[in-house]
Amino acid sequence: MRRDTFLKSMAALAAAGTLPLSARAAANLKMMIPANPGGGWDSTGRALGKALQESGVASSVTYDNKGGAAGAIGLAQFFNASKGDGNALMIMGAVMLGGEIRNKPPVSLSQVTPLARLTTEYNVFVLPSNSPFKTMADVVAQFKKDPGSVKWGGGSAGSTEHVAIAMLAREVGVDPLKINYVPFRGGGEATAAILGGNVSVGGSGYSEFQTYIESGKMKAIGVTSEARQKGIPVPTMKELGFNVVLGNWRGVYGAAGIDAAQKKALVDMVIKATKTKSWAEALEKNNWTSAVLAGKPFEEFVDESFAGLRATMVKSGMV
Repeated sequence: MRRDTFLKSMAALAAAGTLPLSARAAANLKMMIPANPGGGWDSTGRALGKALQESGVASSVTYDNKGGAAGAIGLAQFFNASKGDGNALMIMGAVMLGGEIRNKPPVSLSQVTPLARLTTEYNVFVLPSNSPFKTMADVVAQFKKDPGSVKWGGGSAGSTEHVAIAMLAREVGVDPLKINYVPFRGGGEATAAILGGNVSVGGSGYSEFQTYIESGKMKAIGVTSEARQKGIPVPTMKELGFNVVLGNWRGVYGAAGIDAAQKKALVDMVIKATKTKSWAEALEKNNWTSAVLAGKPFEEFVDESFAGLRATMVKSGMV
């Protein structure tokens, strides 16, 4: 191949975002975070962006927070604005699946491109420091006596904490339809409501509440893991006598309409980012468990997660 023809071919590939990593200039990436600042998706997206830059595959990462409806608002914007864009990413997770099952939004995850699962963590239930309740047993006693008097606060309707509360209701004989659940568009809003005593019990990933738990501003009373987690000194719901086990995983998607080469390039970039020092530090700081799964296995995992979560939500009276 003539040199000028080769250079033109390489330029065309670069413009399309399909060059192998070794041949590509560092990308200018756009990250959709379909939640307000201050929550788990926000911290995951920004940690991934930092790692993408540290790994050398991205020269810059810009962020767009668009919260609401379990990520459906951000998903719709991402779908409509980023079609075919090989430099666009979106953070997502189990919360988005629950929201889609419950709310049936006009744009679904099946319309964008799965890339990789990143982390998993479990939900922790917390009380404000001045709460009249002291333990999960206290909360459950009041919940059984007068379900509506216990105001639960967490992520969007259909989020993993919402599902966990419905599972608890089923466990203790409370009609899930009587749950008094207050959804928030981001972790920052939920945190403010808990600290202000505007909800009785808060639920979210441990990392979102860790600072407040350690400072004594919140009291952790139960976590939805199967067994005790390293760095999380909180009894599991199972230990407390309630069979409520539910993980909250997070991942990353690409835009609709990208081709196989663009998808592979993005997957390779994400995998490289998860091997950086800054990503390892983010895992440790936030008590996230690395759960990297990419390509076809991730697509199959999402399908299985949809089916499993739908079954759980049906049993718990949420669908």
